[in-house]
Amino acid sequence: MNSTVRHGGEGEGVQGVAILGSTGSIGASTLQVLELHPERFRVTALTAHRNVQVLYRQCKRWKPRHAVLADPDRAEELARQLRLELPEVEVLGGVEALRQVAAAPESDCVIAAIVGAAGLEPTLAAAHAGKRLLLANKEALVMAGELFMRAVVEGGGELLPVDSEHNALFQCLPGKSAHAGTWGVRRLLLTASGGPFRDWSAARLAEVTPEQACRHPNWSMGPKISVDSATMMNKGLEVIEACHLFAVAPERVQVVVHPQSIVHSLVEYLDGSMLAQLSRPDMRTPIAHALAWPRRMDAGVDFLELARAGPLEFEDPDEERFPCLRLARAALERGATAPAVLNAANEEAVAAFLDGRLRFPDIFRVIEAVLEVQPIAPADTLEQVREADRQARASAARHIQERMECKN
Repeated sequence: MNSTVRHGGEGEGVQGVAILGSTGSIGASTLQVLELHPERFRVTALTAHRNVQVLYRQCKRWKPRHAVLADPDRAEELARQLRLELPEVEVLGGVEALRQVAAAPESDCVIAAIVGAAGLEPTLAAAHAGKRLLLANKEALVMAGELFMRAVVEGGGELLPVDSEHNALFQCLPGKSAHAGTWGVRRLLLTASGGPFRDWSAARLAEVTPEQACRHPNWSMGPKISVDSATMMNKGLEVIEACHLFAVAPERVQVVVHPQSIVHSLVEYLDGSMLAQLSRPDMRTPIAHALAWPRRMDAGVDFLELARAGPLEFEDPDEERFPCLRLARAALERGATAPAVLNAANEEAVAAFLDGRLRFPDIFRVIEAVLEVQPIAPADTLEQVREADRQARASAARHIQERMECKN
């Protein structure tokens, strides 16, 4: 593939924006940025999984053409609430409705912010439809990277990364292509905060509670991504994502722990130069960058004062205490459906931890066990990816149950 991340044009007039996952942290941050620029953007669709009340309030404020809940029963509940107040808002339910609004002609730009594997199909629909796609759902690339990048090229749209680390890499790559194989790039360096347990011993990690794991020192995020950050699986998924986004071999993507979360990623060049993107740890910055590209606009974020930022530290990740990073690299090397299996097992294990059914170190053990027993198949079609996801979840459920029985 000759091109991966594609730069958008200047554009004219008001852009229609669909937000897939509007009630989550990325969706809420996106709406805060849009609030600052009513002359440039209009909201055409808002979607959520089950959160009726937040979506109801968002619909009253933004009056989108479509509101979608993945849960059809919740969609009917929202429809009853909006029927008299906002009859112009069409309420839909189910996965097919998510795909429909992702590809709808009134949306110029689609924010892909649904958490986890649930975001794959609507994000693919937006890619096939040739949308300007702002990608915050890393799982779409983890599960089906080659399929997804092919859909972007064939659909003729634009892909802009919103994850802070990948957006930082995008900003630091030169020229009119974000292809890391060009322009003398040696390495891509993804920064990681190290999460809330960076200095904890292995013994202490065995006693971690869900509340502690969700208390990130720098970022305000949802529970799933907060736990992924605590295990460093989030960084492993980002390594896989970077390889697809920037068409670079796995050995050329490195992770460096940077506790202050001021430097969001770096690009190293063959001449020894390094370019870094710095800003406050606030997702509104990469969101505003992607929305406005190739221009810049106000994100509503305080400016970074370097003299008061304090020292900036960097260290290598500890893959002995945080082995999920190693698991992700192993799945990336195996390729085919291995990353989809990794992602599915991780989602199930994290959900079990948040429910109190697994201990924190068992997240890694469940994922490792699933990867050991799950057959790895080609990932040439969406059906193959779906089947790998289904089988891995069933396998993870069995391993979780076994660990619960041993504990009892």
